[in-house]
Amino acid sequence: MRRLDGKIIVVTGAASGIGRSIAHVFAAEGGHVHVTDVDSDGAERVRCEIVANGGSATASMVDVSRGQDVQALFRGIEVEHGRADVIVNNAGLNVRSDFRHLTDADWERIREVNLDGVVRIARDGFGLLKASGRGSLINIGSITGHRGMRQLAGYSATKGAVAALTRALAVEYAPFGIRVNALAPGFIETPLTERVLRNPHVNKALLDRTPMRRFGTCEDVARAALFFASDESAYVTGAELAVDGGMTAAL
Repeated sequence: MRRLDGKIIVVTGAASGIGRSIAHVFAAEGGHVHVTDVDSDGAERVRCEIVANGGSATASMVDVSRGQDVQALFRGIEVEHGRADVIVNNAGLNVRSDFRHLTDADWERIREVNLDGVVRIARDGFGLLKASGRGSLINIGSITGHRGMRQLAGYSATKGAVAALTRALAVEYAPFGIRVNALAPGFIETPLTERVLRNPHVNKALLDRTPMRRFGTCEDVARAALFFASDESAYVTGAELAVDGGMTAAL
């Protein structure tokens, strides 16, 4: 039996990168995946890929910075399924900048997606997770939420808040049968990190600080997410798992 057979799953930011890999892995394990992203064409492409591989998926355009989008998503799932078993809060973005040059507009853009969006999904999805009876909410954080790195102050602030929110919601949601955990990826090869990792000096410096001497893949993160989504983590809540090749352990 596959680990997610029959489970109703929502993945935000699933058109590319980590979200896309999570959607594929969860569908391969038997879940019906709601592939959501602000990029509607990208979400549809991922849905088609999943279906072509024998999986089950639905695609929809959702901008997590817009409350009406999030509410419409969950209303539709409630009508169709009556519950959500797993919700993955993956949508995120970054604007690299020295903090002294970070504009209000850039900060608001980072915060609205990385933190406000996570709050909306976690809050408005509560009823559907409760209806599951064994719901799992997975927030995608970052090692930068715990370690300082240049030009990432705004991003780090939101990811640190996600880690704190995860712990608080784990306590608040536990009486309703909902587990809340987070992943803290290190440097993963995604469209978000491509420009940075292409720089040979930065590339070498980061690898020198990573005991496993490689960057992570999106599937590395997806496999860790699968643990939190499945019943294998039935007694785990409030945890944050670093998926970083040992980088934070070595710092």
